Amino acid sequence: MYDAPPVSRIAKRQIAAVVVGNALEFYDFLTYAFFAVHIGNAFFPSRNPSSSLLLSLATFGAGFLMRPVGGLVIGRMGDRVGRKPAMLLSFSCMGIAMSGLALTPSYASIGITAPILVIAFRLLQGFALGGEVGPTTAYLMESAPVGRRGLYASLQYSTQGLAVMTAGLIGVLLARVLDPEALDVWGWRVAFLVGTLIVPFGLLIRRSLPETYEGHSKSEDGPPSTDVRPHLRIAALGGVMLASGTIAAYVMDYMTTFATVTLHMRADVAFGTTVIVGLTDFCLAPVGGWLSDRYGRKPAMMIPWVLLFGLVVPAFALITRFPTPATLLGMTAVLTVMNTFGSAPVLVSLTEALPVSVRSGAIAITYALAISTFGGTAQFIVTWLIVATGNPLAPAWYMMAAVGIGIAAMIAMRETAPVKVATAPEYATT
Repeated sequence: MYDAPPVSRIAKRQIAAVVVGNALEFYDFLTYAFFAVHIGNAFFPSRNPSSSLLLSLATFGAGFLMRPVGGLVIGRMGDRVGRKPAMLLSFSCMGIAMSGLALTPSYASIGITAPILVIAFRLLQGFALGGEVGPTTAYLMESAPVGRRGLYASLQYSTQGLAVMTAGLIGVLLARVLDPEALDVWGWRVAFLVGTLIVPFGLLIRRSLPETYEGHSKSEDGPPSTDVRPHLRIAALGGVMLASGTIAAYVMDYMTTFATVTLHMRADVAFGTTVIVGLTDFCLAPVGGWLSDRYGRKPAMMIPWVLLFGLVVPAFALITRFPTPATLLGMTAVLTVMNTFGSAPVLVSLTEALPVSVRSGAIAITYALAISTFGGTAQFIVTWLIVATGNPLAPAWYMMAAVGIGIAAMIAMRETAPVKVATAPEYATT
């Protein structure tokens, strides 16, 4: 495995600043989806409500387009000048975008300028989030004790689950407290403003973080190479695994739509799946990381995914055959547990396999491309498959195929966990 230069002990509050900042960025990105209807009414008014919603969702999708750009620019910045400046830049951009979306006047107030500003802020959100994952994941691993790298790096996924859960709970709270008109006019803005309150504190604490990698700093042998080409095989295998996990995660997110549209279940029951997915990711991703520290990256990611491969079609068949709340929520929990346990070690394995000099940029770009290409299209594809085949099990077959391909990539990936690889020439420290 490739180690970063040793750093002084990093306080828990500083680790908290990294993961809370990461959670806030994902919270901001996801909150838009929860309030897409209200944002559409405010900035994309139309006589046809469907047209307004579609324009709002198209703007949501625009954020995915900028994530690879953010990964390239900010991720590579993390390798060239250090993790801390890259994390500060991504967090600052997200703070600006979050405040901008919350404070932009409606179309009724400033006309066409309103949707233009919203699209610009949404693109900035995507840019910021695309650049957040690489530096923060690299930082978490490099600041961890050798035997706890999996646990620390898995906080990346854990905080994403926290963001999903928090965004959903705030949305439910606002919907219960405010009447539909108030929620439409100003209530949705509160969800964004809640996040902006954390930005100044997050920036302050992130500025105090010790650096784990100085980038192109002074070195007797010259600066380390940031050429990714020698590591393309690792990046490609990591990209396949991340894409497979992304498809599985977004199919699980699709459970809400699947329950309401395909199975015609109540909306409150359907939204329960979102809470289960977020809560499971938040609680169990660190367990998956810890297991990878104890037993190795490959066993920790392959065993749950082999079980997921075998369970996904029977689980969907059971939900379809017995469309009750208990079946829906129970099977969602089972599949999400397997996916979460296996997904956390995937990111750990990829991060650990990459040299420190290219780690931030390679992770950022690989992750952003996987999310943008496969995450941004997963729900559209499964909807199309259901319509085209008339088979409600179509999402399960798509997810099963993705997981199978991911398992093949896991088999080809080398083991990197210190518990499994004590000393080996190919893992020489850089």
